[in-house]
Amino acid sequence: MSVSTAAARANRAVDTEGRTPEELREIVSHWGAELELAPAETIIEWAAATFGERFAITSSMGDAVLAHLASKVVPGIDVVFLDTGYHFIETIGTRDAVEATMPVNLLTITPVQSVAEQDAEYGKDLYRTDPDLCCALRKVKPLADSLASYDAWATGLRRAETKNRVIAPVIGWDAKRQKVKVSPMARWSDEQVERYIEDNGVLVNPLVYDGYPSIGCAPCTRRVAPGEDPRSGRWAGTGKTECGIHA
Repeated sequence: MSVSTAAARANRAVDTEGRTPEELREIVSHWGAELELAPAETIIEWAAATFGERFAITSSMGDAVLAHLASKVVPGIDVVFLDTGYHFIETIGTRDAVEATMPVNLLTITPVQSVAEQDAEYGKDLYRTDPDLCCALRKVKPLADSLASYDAWATGLRRAETKNRVIAPVIGWDAKRQKVKVSPMARWSDEQVERYIEDNGVLVNPLVYDGYPSIGCAPCTRRVAPGEDPRSGRWAGTGKTECGIHA
């Protein structure tokens, strides 16, 4: 169902300190089913109208589809990017290109510790000895800290990506962070993503065309052979499938 900007704005409360968790959960309860079948642009429009400056999107820079969608609807929107210190140079280049070519406010977030400081405290290459802890320190906590000033955040999460994401709601409750989690592209297929990229000339991380359909930190991401699960290149050989951000 399409929700007009006017209707969404009628639901907005101007509050620089944000809503309480109870108020946010009520919003999810009311709008989740209402927006389930809405176009991605309408979902972003609703979120921006409902939460104002307390709404941001996140991007891992595998591609710029979500950033492109959001920038069309809400020019100047905050785009949060986590620089773990382990990214491929192509990922950093994609981030820089998004910032240079799109009307967004790109925010690069870094962990409290540099890689060297983390190595000194936990031992060299924590991503090998304890990948869950490494992700927690370099991804999960920095994201939680960066979202402190927002009531809602949007992600490019799609149900088609992994079996763990097949029930991802379009408008959901992020209990871990006590925020509204918006997934405008949750219902999109791989073909829809590819068509949007082609139709709109959207930036794509060049690694995608070099055998990396799912891109994370360089030490924990490998090429995927044709026909393999696109996510199989992440944390290969560890049994790990998620960094913890969407867990």
